[in-house]
Amino acid sequence: MSIGRARAAGAMNTVAERYVRLVLALGQHDPDYVDAFYGPADWKTQAEQEKKSLDAIGTEAAKLSVTLTETPIAPGTPDSDLRLLRREYLHKQLAALAARVRMLKGEKLKFDDESRALYDAVAPTYPDSHFIQIIAQLESKIPGKGPLWERYENWRKPFAVPKEKLDDVFQAAIKECRARTLSHMALPPDESFIIEYVTDKPWGGYNWYKGNFHSVIQVNTDLPIYIDRAVDLAAHEGYPGHHVYNLLLEKNLVRDRAWMEFSVYALFSPQSLIAEGTANFGREVAFPTKTERMKFEKEVLFPAAGIDASRADEYYDVQDLMKQLDYAANEAARRLINGEIAENAAVQWLQKYAVMDPARAQQRVKFIQRYRSYVINYNLGEDMVRRYIEKRSGTDPEKRWSEFGKLLSSPRLPSGLRAK
Repeated sequence: MSIGRARAAGAMNTVAERYVRLVLALGQHDPDYVDAFYGPADWKTQAEQEKKSLDAIGTEAAKLSVTLTETPIAPGTPDSDLRLLRREYLHKQLAALAARVRMLKGEKLKFDDESRALYDAVAPTYPDSHFIQIIAQLESKIPGKGPLWERYENWRKPFAVPKEKLDDVFQAAIKECRARTLSHMALPPDESFIIEYVTDKPWGGYNWYKGNFHSVIQVNTDLPIYIDRAVDLAAHEGYPGHHVYNLLLEKNLVRDRAWMEFSVYALFSPQSLIAEGTANFGREVAFPTKTERMKFEKEVLFPAAGIDASRADEYYDVQDLMKQLDYAANEAARRLINGEIAENAAVQWLQKYAVMDPARAQQRVKFIQRYRSYVINYNLGEDMVRRYIEKRSGTDPEKRWSEFGKLLSSPRLPSGLRAK
């Protein structure tokens, strides 16, 4: 390495360390902010002892952004494109951190302004008529009297996984998703995870990445879990989703390159759109066709759950329509956060337009109240990742895996997904 390249790398590494320390400092004010950290333990200890004020964190973030702008990237190196992505990543993450500081100090942002500031993206807005058209198709699939959400809940009861069989079903789904991932991607041989079943959470599943290629995957059992959620959660939280995303960042960027900014995961940041988007799209990467996924579920998961597989095709036809209602949660969140509707109205809106039963709608509203515009990272994130990968891979499944692996191991963020 030349002297110039070494100096540039050293300067960037200094910025990266200061960024990590700022994230840890902000975590002292926002318990949800630091989703994962596996860097030097003394950095966390120092943050806990110092307890920097929000004003001090904001001031330092602004200075660090200026420093980052003045930090050169050595041109003409084999990985200069990756290093440019790294600098852009730090810029976006710092901007989001500064926005989160302002929010914690009391600044109120509209839904779209908040998602732009925190996640580098804005979700499309859909009128009620968009969802009404989809709901009309559901009505024809599930005829009868009473609200559609009530008929839907009664209709899908036979597809609920009994609690005593949940672990067997999830373990089978994870085993298959892991095998499919390993056949296309090289993972560290000592990677591992454990599953915990929890209650009283505003989310359905969560991956807590602990470092050293290890995750704790939690599944919330407050509400009934249906058979399609097994593969969804296994792929999203595990393989090739969050678990694989985090361990590849640790392996390829933190350990191999000493890019310490990836030793911390700031939840309210652009990184989350990539994390959630790849986790959701990972289901399609693992099971590239609906036929392939249904064959596995009919032959393995339905029997493991003790569910009759003869109605599987009918069930998934309805689930395909339900997925088209994904953006309804965004509309409820947008209206709630913008002060256009109250909590009770948001619950009722989700019952009507997202076809959620009251308990599930209330859980979703709790999620929105806690995580706010974060909801866009799931549906918009998935759509952006899908377009980005498919533009590069076409219909070639092997190429799709290759491009997916590259994205999981890179600093690319939402604006980078949109770039030509």
